Order: sequence, then structure tokens, then C-alpha cells
Amino acid sequence: MPKRILFLSALTIFGLWSATQPAHGQALVPHVVQLDSKKWSSRALGLIQEAMQLAQFQQPELALSRARLATQLAPQISEAWAVLGGLYLQTNQLDDGINSLKRAQSLDPRNANILFALGTAYFQQTKYADAIASIQAGLKLKPNVPGALFDLGNAYLMQRQNGEAIASYEKAVAQDKQYWPAINNIGLIKYESGDYEEAVRRWQAAASLDPKAAEPRLAAAIGLYKKGDRDKALALGESAIRLDSRYSDLKFLKDNLWGDKLLTDAQKFFAVPRIQATIVQAQAERPSQPQRQQ
Repeated sequence: MPKRILFLSALTIFGLWSATQPAHGQALVPHVVQLDSKKWSSRALGLIQEAMQLAQFQQPELALSRARLATQLAPQISEAWAVLGGLYLQTNQLDDGINSLKRAQSLDPRNANILFALGTAYFQQTKYADAIASIQAGLKLKPNVPGALFDLGNAYLMQRQNGEAIASYEKAVAQDKQYWPAINNIGLIKYESGDYEEAVRRWQAAASLDPKAAEPRLAAAIGLYKKGDRDKALALGESAIRLDSRYSDLKFLKDNLWGDKLLTDAQKFFAVPRIQATIVQAQAERPSQPQRQQ
């Protein structure tokens, strides 16, 4: 699924870590509370920083409380709404996330990263046409962003617009030659179209870019097994499963956009006794591993 939840990239988007630490307090006059907007804005930025730190340390509820307070103290600051929206997406509160990101976008309409984040949210809601429109709008403001182009390709893929998906993935790779997930996903499309040779070639190319990338190795193993190159396929499949045993779960593969043909062949591959034994052993030894975000 799309990977650029906004609060995780907000450090570079908004430069908040370089912001001056907030002044705490407010000016008081007899009978009337006067709020110094500059101080409250500074305090809000401090809360945003705290929210992002807490999110990075896997404390989303505490992060959310600070981000909500930041939007209350300084509702005119787009960064506060953007970070709040990203946190809502992280905690799967998609409607709230979209509402917050729309508020951020209304305050900062030329911020491409907010539009990319909205695309992520719409994708998570399976509103793929809306995801495409949002990401395309962001790319008009900030073209040639590999991650956004990859997300756009994923949305096209889910709409079965395979030509557009491949074109978007190719653009992502043109911007970043090491962007193996885009190469990998071209392989997914090629396999479903019956072009098994090209699919395997793409997966092997993707695997060569990252020695720890389990997905293209497993996909290439399944493709090689289908072609009859069984010894090579089994060895490659074993190495992939040892790298990340989650890829032996068909649901996990479907979540990572594997198509019906590849899933059917994966099921057959996992039924091979040698692979079954590897799966059992790898799952028993599996540490906590982050999901490869599509």
C-alpha cells in the first residue's frame, strides 16, 4: 500500500526540526486574556515536533493528542493539520485523516506532499480514481517524485489500467535507478498478462538492487518453478522465505498487489515439501519485520 504517510516525512516537508523551540505562556491583562498569536504558533510547532517524535517511537495515541492540540492552538497552520492527518492514516482513521489533510490543503494549496498524502488515504479507502486524481495534481506541482510516481502506478494497477501503471513505474525508475519496488511491480503486471519470461527478468533485476528484498526473489522463484527450472527455483524460494517469511502468506501477497495467476502459482509452490519445511522453520524464527509498503 502507499507508503508515504505524511507525518513520517513531515521533517523534510516542513523543516520543523529546525524550528525554534516554543515559548510557553501567554500575556495577561486585567479582566481579559490576550493571546500572543506568535507564541501560540510557536507552541503549536513544538507540539507538532513532539507528535512526530512520539509517532516514530510507536506511540500514536500520544502523538494524536498533541497534534489535535496543535490544530486547536493554531488552526491556521497547515503543518499541524497535515501531521494530524498523517497520524489518523497511521491509525486507520481514514475519514478523519482525509478531513484533516483537506484542511491542510486548503491552507497550503500548492503543497504537493499534502496531495500525495491524500492520494495515500484514498488508496487505502479503495477510492482509486480519487487517488489517481490527487497524486496527479501533486505531480503537476512537484513532478518526478519517484515515490509519488510509484503510488500512481499502484492506483492505476488497481484500476486495471496496466499500460498507465507500467508507464508510471518506468518514470519512477527513470528518476531513481535503485527503486526496485517499481521494477518488481512491472513484473507483477507482466506475469498476469502471461509474459512470464519478462516478469522473471524484472524480478531478477529488482532483486539485484537490494540483497534483502525478499519479494522479487520469491516471485522470480515461482516464475522459474513454473518454467521447470525447479532446482534454481527452490533454492531461490528458500532464500526469499528466510529473508522474510511473511511472503509465504497468501493474504500478505495479495495485500502487496499480487495478481490471481501469481497467487495460484504461489500456492502450488508453497505446497512443495521442501518449501513447506522452510516456511515452518522461518516462521518459528521470525523477528518483528516492517511491511514493505506498496
